[in-house]
Amino acid sequence: MKDFSNAAFPPDTISVMTKALDGAVATLPHPVQSAQVQSIAESILRTAKEGERDPTMLQTMALVELEITPRD
Repeated sequence: MKDFSNAAFPPDTISVMTKALDGAVATLPHPVQSAQVQSIAESILRTAKEGERDPTMLQTMALVELEITPRD
């Protein structure tokens, strides 16, 4: 995981990020891979750190990023 050690979020933002993560993961076909969850989580953290607080936007950005990220 990328370095987010300096990121700090208030409880309401954590709740929004959790909702976005749960929603994004729920849209993935099974079996869901841990690398997919990690990518989504990193995207949500990065986007929230930039100031986004809309859970739908966080979810959408994470899924778009997951789709365009090259796979090994």
